[in-house]
Amino acid sequence: MKIQLASGALLTMLVLSSPLAMAADGQSNPERDRQSILAMQGEYIVDFAFDETVLLQPGYERASAQRSGGNETVIVVQDTPTKVVLQHILVDGKSGHVTKHWRQDWTYEAPSRFEFSADQTWQVRAIPAGTTRGAWTQCVYEVSDAPRYCGTGRWTHDNGVANWTSDLSWRPLPRREYTKRSDYNAVSAINRHTLTPGGWTHEQFNTKVLRKPDGSQVELAREFGFNDYQKTGDVDFEPAYDYWKATGDYWAKVRTRWDAFLSKPPGVHLKTKIDGMAMIIPLFEQAESLQQGKQVADKQIDEVFAKWVEPAKADTVAAR
Repeated sequence: MKIQLASGALLTMLVLSSPLAMAADGQSNPERDRQSILAMQGEYIVDFAFDETVLLQPGYERASAQRSGGNETVIVVQDTPTKVVLQHILVDGKSGHVTKHWRQDWTYEAPSRFEFSADQTWQVRAIPAGTTRGAWTQCVYEVSDAPRYCGTGRWTHDNGVANWTSDLSWRPLPRREYTKRSDYNAVSAINRHTLTPGGWTHEQFNTKVLRKPDGSQVELAREFGFNDYQKTGDVDFEPAYDYWKATGDYWAKVRTRWDAFLSKPPGVHLKTKIDGMAMIIPLFEQAESLQQGKQVADKQIDEVFAKWVEPAKADTVAAR
């Protein structure tokens, strides 16, 4: 099945003005880029805002604006000259309740990445040499460390402002949408990260797309997402650090099992429903057991993966 990324004047403009297009003849500075990535660690109050902008189908009604927020710490899990792993953890300011949130991995000149090619399926593909040269690939993962999306782009530092803009890529619906919507099943997106005096921001230029079994696509609407991470010293994040101290080694084992599928073709297919709760619940319960001082055997992790995870099939590949 051939899948084409969503088009549009805005997305075309973003791609043409992105670092991939502008810096083709420039010299990369991976160490400066790495320091920019590491600058995203820290303690933040986060505001999430999503607004549908351009409506693309007759009769389509603009969805209500979505607003939410939280307290989030970003922890460095791995730091090498060519790879940085950042784990996000939410903390409720009143109760101190901790929730392991999303993860972002950054790899310099990555040879391959996973791409959302069909429902619950991510195909591992080589990144063209011209695309990955001098660029960083960001891959984003679910709370269970299941894959979500990757994007590749170059950092720029013009006028003292550090920006990273991705290429256009596919992602599944976010939780805020698939719990309410069934009229589309994929998002094509460009992401931009920017360091600011008070923290950093994550902009999302999304197109909501219905991908049909025959390979055709219907673009419903465009959406702008704005996630604003503002540094704070007013929130007690100690519960998050206690959680990670107790469970960090466990989640490293979980990541290793995901990597066995995502580090090489063909990729991975999940047998869970779209919410992924069939995996999230047992993995979170195992992590909670460790917090309580109990033991979790490796075979318990393996049992979860054996039940719900399998290699992707080659015929689910989305053509470039």
